[in-house]
Amino acid sequence: MSLPKTQARTRAPLPDAPVDVAIIGCGPGGLTAGAYLARAGLRVALFDQHYVAGGCMTMFERGRSDNRYRFDVGLHYIGDCGPGGEIPRILAGVDRAVTYLPMDQDGFDTLVFPDFQFRIPVGHDAYRARLLEHFPDEKKGIDRYCRFLREVEAIGKRMEAPGKKSALGMLGSVALHGRLVARYQNATIETFLDSCTQNPRLRAVLLGQSGDYGLPPSQVSALLHAGLANHYFAGAYYPKGGGQVISDELADAIEQAGGSLHLRCGIEKVLVEGGRAVGVRTEPRRGQQHEIRAKVVLSNADLKRTWLELVGVEHAPPEQITKARGYTMGGAIFMTFLGVTADLPALGMRNSNYWCFDDYDMEAFYTEAMVDGVVRPRGCYITSTSFKDPDTAGHSPEGAHSVEIMSLVPGQASAWGVDPAVIDSGKYRKDPAYVALKQRIEDDMIRRLDALFPGTAESVVFRESATPVTHTRYTRASEGTGYGLGATPEQFLKRRPGYRTVIDGLYVCGASTRSGHGIVGAMKSGHNAAKRIARELGATL
Repeated sequence: MSLPKTQARTRAPLPDAPVDVAIIGCGPGGLTAGAYLARAGLRVALFDQHYVAGGCMTMFERGRSDNRYRFDVGLHYIGDCGPGGEIPRILAGVDRAVTYLPMDQDGFDTLVFPDFQFRIPVGHDAYRARLLEHFPDEKKGIDRYCRFLREVEAIGKRMEAPGKKSALGMLGSVALHGRLVARYQNATIETFLDSCTQNPRLRAVLLGQSGDYGLPPSQVSALLHAGLANHYFAGAYYPKGGGQVISDELADAIEQAGGSLHLRCGIEKVLVEGGRAVGVRTEPRRGQQHEIRAKVVLSNADLKRTWLELVGVEHAPPEQITKARGYTMGGAIFMTFLGVTADLPALGMRNSNYWCFDDYDMEAFYTEAMVDGVVRPRGCYITSTSFKDPDTAGHSPEGAHSVEIMSLVPGQASAWGVDPAVIDSGKYRKDPAYVALKQRIEDDMIRRLDALFPGTAESVVFRESATPVTHTRYTRASEGTGYGLGATPEQFLKRRPGYRTVIDGLYVCGASTRSGHGIVGAMKSGHNAAKRIARELGATL
């Protein structure tokens, strides 16, 4: 993250003439769309209330210059970054590239249960072999599950292949290569696993990465679960320099192609005239508001807030408002950021993410995260930026490590005793009850880290935590989630919003759209939205 560039973007003069595309939000989707559209010769302007571009794909720093830690907010690992992988391919389209560091190929994710650990390796064959090694009596169910993964992968590759696909052709592909997919395309993963095994330990292993989508097995789409697992079987990576590197590359691509980024410049309204989006109005900025006219508006903002606040009931069709109010959001996360001086390799840490669970009940992991009004994490996720990227200076001081610990928790502001009306101001941060609750969960995260790597707790020299309310304050996400709409069968694939909306000239992208959540889903959404906008404006990507 270049501080001079970030500061310049907070002071950049607003466009003094209409732009081709006004983009609300500088998350991965908005940045990707902006880079492609600017490169196509269109005049684009991006707006965000945060002071750094990237949304969930950002980093922040703490400490003096000689004792500084750098932490990732939302990118902790990404899949399929080998030659021809999805993210490298998207960046290559705007002449950008970063270096991807592979994580432990024999166990990029380590599932930690009360009485055993399971390492998830790269590749379907290696994964199947390890499942059979641990569960030799479950071969039939394991083979059925692995067959489902391969069917989802095969159909996904066909859908992503260049060229127009007819509905009949896709149906034929499913019939030939995806009989399980055809049967379970509208099912939850719980329903599918019921056809594979009743072994609670095996089911817990198969569901061990559920934190990557933030929903219990009774709610998440079986296809989404399989697609996410496949994404990492193609290889798990961390971008050299951290998640901010990708955001910075896209932001630079926008500016070098003539576009502009305007940070600390939130958008209050989408301007709608005669049923068409014609621009945006900024929030009060230094006592003034401005209107920027645009041929097209692209919202990378939270989908609920796009309809209910930015567009509003005065312009959106009643059925769209009803739909927006009924959207179900994904899970929310509590994050603890630590600086530790413990010798983590000596304590057994590998270049892996650690998913720790109190027991094998993956449904309860979500449903009992809050009981009787009390927030109670039932596990955590542990990762280390400095461990994944040891040769990049700045992640942590010499002789120390940066560690990030996360847990799924309730995202509603009420669960944290916060009035939603004060979130943007940050006034809640000093409320004694909020501070005490935050401290209790932070202590629990450190206790869990120490249980896995004994002696770590006493070496903590820096600690800071963020709740879902924090996430809402910085990204304005509904219910403090970074997952966007929950990937339930009712909100997946064609049932998930597309990129062109019911209002002419208004497009959407981001984690809540059809490409899905996560870094790669958001970036793909930006690319897909850009293709449709370019077509409307007569440009070529």
